[in-house]
Amino acid sequence: MEYVILSGTIAQMIDILCDRLRKGMSMNRTRIIFFIVLFIAITIIAASLLLSRLGTSEPVILSSPKEVEVWVVTALPVEPWVQEAAKNFNDKGHEIEGSRIKVTVIPMDGLAAMGRWDRAEMDPIPTAWIPDSRYLVELVNAAYKERLGRDVFLTDGEYRARPVAVSLFAWGIYDSRAKVLQEKYGTIGWQAIHDAATVKGGWRELGGQPDWGYFKLVVPNPRKNAGGLAAMIAAAGGYFDKTSIATSDVNDPEFQQWLKELMGAVTDFSSLGAYSVENLALFGYSMGDGGQLLESDLLTNMAGILTRWEDPLVIVYPEYLTWFDFPFTIWMGPETSALEKNAALEFERYLLSPEIQQKAVGKGLRPANTEVAITNTDSPFVQWKDQGAMIVVPRSSAMRSPDREVLLSLLRWFDLNVTQR
Repeated sequence: MEYVILSGTIAQMIDILCDRLRKGMSMNRTRIIFFIVLFIAITIIAASLLLSRLGTSEPVILSSPKEVEVWVVTALPVEPWVQEAAKNFNDKGHEIEGSRIKVTVIPMDGLAAMGRWDRAEMDPIPTAWIPDSRYLVELVNAAYKERLGRDVFLTDGEYRARPVAVSLFAWGIYDSRAKVLQEKYGTIGWQAIHDAATVKGGWRELGGQPDWGYFKLVVPNPRKNAGGLAAMIAAAGGYFDKTSIATSDVNDPEFQQWLKELMGAVTDFSSLGAYSVENLALFGYSMGDGGQLLESDLLTNMAGILTRWEDPLVIVYPEYLTWFDFPFTIWMGPETSALEKNAALEFERYLLSPEIQQKAVGKGLRPANTEVAITNTDSPFVQWKDQGAMIVVPRSSAMRSPDREVLLSLLRWFDLNVTQR
């Protein structure tokens, strides 16, 4: 019915125009041109109206996509937990604005990710990034802000970087070796470890068994694992007895010589990549006697080490703590849509929910949600309390985040003095 009325109206308009043109043969040239232009305009409008009416009688509405993808680049220590959470999140069919959210987790070491950000090699740009520590976010954002004149990661507001789990460095040393070191030096710290590593007579001179050989230190490869670089910074803190390390410190010749002697106790950096504690559990004493490693990795491998080697690890917390806060960081550039950013927020909230935070505790991580306790009977912090695991760590001094120049100086030193030996 609407089509008939519309067609009739247009036909009437065209008849009137033609009648005017017939009557206007005597009109001047300007008026004739005016009516020709008017005729063309009416034709275009009429064609548009007819097409829209013929196509559908309903208004055209731009709908949301059926699925919105969220890509999350995730640090290796929390990847198993985040991967499991993502699967559960996807299975439950979470939606935003009528679109189903699909989360894909991309495992990547924090330093490797920072390098890709710096070289603009993140392709495609992930919706969010969970690095090992907040300082990595700050370094990447500072570099982009210098280039673009704006922040790509935020420190306040709804989209700010927020920790989703927490862990810290702790000494993990085989119980038999730890007793000898404590008897010899009275404590376990970087200086004691250095001295033990450089004793010419090895474990025999230290008071241990001659067949133990020499002290073997476990430090992840800093080119493959952010924990390796963090261990070198922590060692510098122990050497200088302070929490803030400057470029002048890491370039000090005496410190470099001390660090070279310390790193000489690492048996094989090529095999100590991203999974140092797992390797310690698999290969035992041949891999190392102990080292300063991530607490969550130590806790999740304690049972395997005890079962395989019948010599449990002892956990000792250092004087200066190195914290890892695993911030959920949303990319604020135009490469991702507002819908994708908000979908990432939904997954962040899911990770912070009590149920999922409790699962993080089961993997040796400390919850970022303060409502979640780590004192349950099945908590690894309770299970391995006798081996030194602490629910509350009585330390107030924490290593400060290093700047970019400190990181680059240490990595350059490592390349020249350790990897080429």
